[in-house]
Amino acid sequence: MSETARVVPFSDLATADLVIDQLYDGGGSGTAADDPIARLVPVGNQGGFRYSGSPKRGEVRLVVLYTTGAEIDWPDVLDPQTGVFTYYGDNRTPGHELHDTRRLGNVLLRDAFEWSHGSVQTRRRVPPFLLFQKTGPGRRIRFRGLLVPGAAGLTADDELQAIWRSTAGLRFQNYRAHFTVLTAATVTRTWLDDVLDGNGVDSPSCPEAWSSWVAGRRFQPLLAPTTSTVRTPEEQMPGAAHQRQVLTLIRETFRDREHDFEACAVELWRLIAPSTGKCDVTQPSRDGGRDAVGEYVLGPKSDPITIDFALEAKCYSASTPVGVRDVARLISRLRHRHFGVFVTTSYFHRQVYTEVRSDQHPIALISGADIVDALRSAGLVTKDAVANWLRQFISD
Repeated sequence: MSETARVVPFSDLATADLVIDQLYDGGGSGTAADDPIARLVPVGNQGGFRYSGSPKRGEVRLVVLYTTGAEIDWPDVLDPQTGVFTYYGDNRTPGHELHDTRRLGNVLLRDAFEWSHGSVQTRRRVPPFLLFQKTGPGRRIRFRGLLVPGAAGLTADDELQAIWRSTAGLRFQNYRAHFTVLTAATVTRTWLDDVLDGNGVDSPSCPEAWSSWVAGRRFQPLLAPTTSTVRTPEEQMPGAAHQRQVLTLIRETFRDREHDFEACAVELWRLIAPSTGKCDVTQPSRDGGRDAVGEYVLGPKSDPITIDFALEAKCYSASTPVGVRDVARLISRLRHRHFGVFVTTSYFHRQVYTEVRSDQHPIALISGADIVDALRSAGLVTKDAVANWLRQFISD
């Protein structure tokens, strides 16, 4: 089906169902009335937080989260392979307390996540969250899913975190929230009407994934594994100019300091795999095909087990791919029940990628785009923030 055939016209929005990844057109008058979200659901036409009801009184019935995907400092991220969506609150400038925002979006987040950990009756107070993303042209948007607060495997502290940021030397806090996209392929117009009438959970049209979450906090994430196991060079490198600048900064920082980059690569891997345990960077003359060796921790904290891994790092230019010889060196050093990690500021040659995947070598391939994503998830999105983080790896 063509892209055009899947766009719901502005004139049909008031009666349209919400379908995962469906496109919805804005109007053409050139005014705020062109906003498609306000035509789809009565939540207003401005801001990242839009809702029906009052956060101040704890009486919100429906919430829309709207993301442009263009906020460099506040990078909202949807991971289609895990169904987890990361969203930032609305306290984005200094001079305000965490919950003192015009739209009260952070108040809404605080209460919804608190209610999500309560009883069934308390969870009934949590409003459905609908995620929309700007796509263009014009005001066109895409529906990304029905969300619930939290995610399987995360603690309450991990689900909603108050994090510190600074701008022009002034500090302030904002929320970083993790939601789960539920396996509701369609959110019907009938259910939306029932939600707005206060009968969401009891409605015959209520999605099973939503009612199951309310009844027992059971997460049913919409999982969409990638269909390709071999990424193209373009997929392995960041597309945005500011992201490419971050990689250039890393390369320039470690120019003629390749051994220092190895310690940086270990910490990048920790950002991607937080359960990494101790990891030691080897001496340059004694690495034996490994720049670092470490342990990955599994199991309960009271009785953990570890799996050994070897890590290789290459601080290559954007035009220099990692080749067969580079990866063969790491493969030769892997022992039984070990795995490998290869980190590069560049990308992996297609032949390398194909051979590693077809031969099922247990190696995690971390390319330039993955590095930028890891830094972004850690809140390191500007060049200044990344530069400050990199200084810790420069040896005297």
